[in-house]
Amino acid sequence: MTVLHPRGVFSAALTPITEAGAPDHALFVTHCRRLLAEGCDGIAMLGTTGEANSFSSEERRALLEAVVAAGIAPERLLPGTGVAAVTETVALTHHALSLGVTTVVMLPPFYYKGVTEDGLFAAYAEVVERVADPRLRVVLYHIPQMSAVPIPFPVIERLREAYPGTFSGIKDSAGDLSHMEALVERFPGLAVLAGADPLMLPLLRKGGAGCITATSNLVAADLAFVFRHFADAAQAAAVEAAQARIVATRNRASRFAQMASLKALLAEQTGEPGWRRLRPPLLPLTPAEERALIDD
Repeated sequence: MTVLHPRGVFSAALTPITEAGAPDHALFVTHCRRLLAEGCDGIAMLGTTGEANSFSSEERRALLEAVVAAGIAPERLLPGTGVAAVTETVALTHHALSLGVTTVVMLPPFYYKGVTEDGLFAAYAEVVERVADPRLRVVLYHIPQMSAVPIPFPVIERLREAYPGTFSGIKDSAGDLSHMEALVERFPGLAVLAGADPLMLPLLRKGGAGCITATSNLVAADLAFVFRHFADAAQAAAVEAAQARIVATRNRASRFAQMASLKALLAEQTGEPGWRRLRPPLLPLTPAEERALIDD
């Protein structure tokens, strides 16, 4: 079986918003550089934490172009390209490949609920067939609490058999460690990536590949340290200390609305007030909530 890919710590990067309500390209590039400097192996941009489903295809393409133009290596980018319409998913994936970005994170089509396994397989298969590029690597995105469309094991098995090497990983954001461990056991060579920061360490110990997580926007260095040293007995105490900071930060950011909290904390950390903005229907924290969060 092929080597796990991708592997490491990938930040589910927040997207800063300008006063005009558009993605702030310059501030986002600065953020990406900081995350990589702190030890992230890559940037999983335009995902749930990045408010991707609040942006148009044009806005998504423009942000990805800006990041690549700024010199961020395309191989370190994992943009989200999965949307409700297969044709639009194909277009976003084609665009990423045109910039040299070969690995994408792909939600299932998420509007219709109760779709059959055959229908879900057909949707992913049609994307691969229409893109028709052997460079393409897909990280499936399992987040049923948001999409309401889980990605069952039989569908993963069929996709990997039909398109060997294309479906290289899965981001599991359901929050169930036993489900992640079962993925590792059933699909050797599939990069199983935790979608919740505290679960990366126990998943690594079971053969997981790393994480794509939100709190990495604040604790990238700690996550990178845990990833690199989790099996080093000489670093056990330091790993546990880093893990404690990761868990504490995740819990802190979950006290109020998570994305608004992460943005408020990042604004406090960087001194950039633009981080506080979100695109409706998501809203910033209230002043009272932000004070409580910062004082926590």
